[in-house]
Amino acid sequence: MEDGVLKEGFLVKRGHIVHNWKVRWFTLQQNTLLYYKLEGGRKVIPPKGRILLDGCTITCPCLEYENRPLLIKLKTQTSTEYFLEACSREERDAWAFEITGAIHAGQPGKVQQLHILKNSFKLPPHISLHRIVDKMHDSSSGIRPSPNMEQGSTYKKTFIGSSLVDWLISNNFAASRLEAVTLASMLMEENFLRPAESPKRKISSKEEISLSTVELSGTVVKQGYLAKQGHKRKNWKVRRFVLRKDPAFLHYYDPSKEENRPVGGFSLRGSLVSALEDNGVPTGVKGNVQGNLFKVITKDDTHYYIQASSKAERSEWIEAIKKLT
Repeated sequence: MEDGVLKEGFLVKRGHIVHNWKVRWFTLQQNTLLYYKLEGGRKVIPPKGRILLDGCTITCPCLEYENRPLLIKLKTQTSTEYFLEACSREERDAWAFEITGAIHAGQPGKVQQLHILKNSFKLPPHISLHRIVDKMHDSSSGIRPSPNMEQGSTYKKTFIGSSLVDWLISNNFAASRLEAVTLASMLMEENFLRPAESPKRKISSKEEISLSTVELSGTVVKQGYLAKQGHKRKNWKVRRFVLRKDPAFLHYYDPSKEENRPVGGFSLRGSLVSALEDNGVPTGVKGNVQGNLFKVITKDDTHYYIQASSKAERSEWIEAIKKLT
């Protein structure tokens, strides 16, 4: 990349004072990790903040938030802690690899070790996620759900993440807690497990119909952070997009929320997808947004305007969606 940029893209960052989660655009340089606010699909200059990497320690995967299995934790020399969430296991590991390389840039031995450890834990060929789920439901040796209290709410027939980690190790599906946490995150990514819904929030029958289990049962083909223009207010917000096949659907999630439930989505059958011109603002697009835009038109003629973070990423999404239309 140009200007000494090692890696850049969206990550979800936990706030320092109020522990809310917000999407920021991150730019990794040799000694610094910069992060920017996003307005109208563009990063706001100057940066919102910077993390000095000299003397930093990195924890990945980070186990401190059970509903956020894709976290990286950075601790600076002054003991300031940063929690950053990626959109997929692969993206988390790529960021962790590049950040660790930047931290230890002056230590060739450390960088060499990184190349050996680059690949995250991979599922052994003799173990399948389906087999693990079947074993979890076994009446004698499976994991036993129980009522759990969280922030004053009672969740019936649930289990906490640490119980699952212990169970995976005791059943020889994982050799360490690190492997077990990674395995648990795989089960969540493939929708075998879902975080408990708050009992205070009632789900309407309309939501139940629009977010049926069939719709969310397809195999995940691609996922990532993209900016999307709203239908009513026409403002731009970053969403985590998940592309599934069999059946072919594109769903999008609010990455600032803990609920692993789409805020929208649509069937790709009969849809059209195309890149938009990079010179000027295309018709239908509002705000000071330029570059890396594409449009999806659904079978019922609903238009979705989406912005990727680079031309290469836009091409990848368009090709992946085209295969399923």
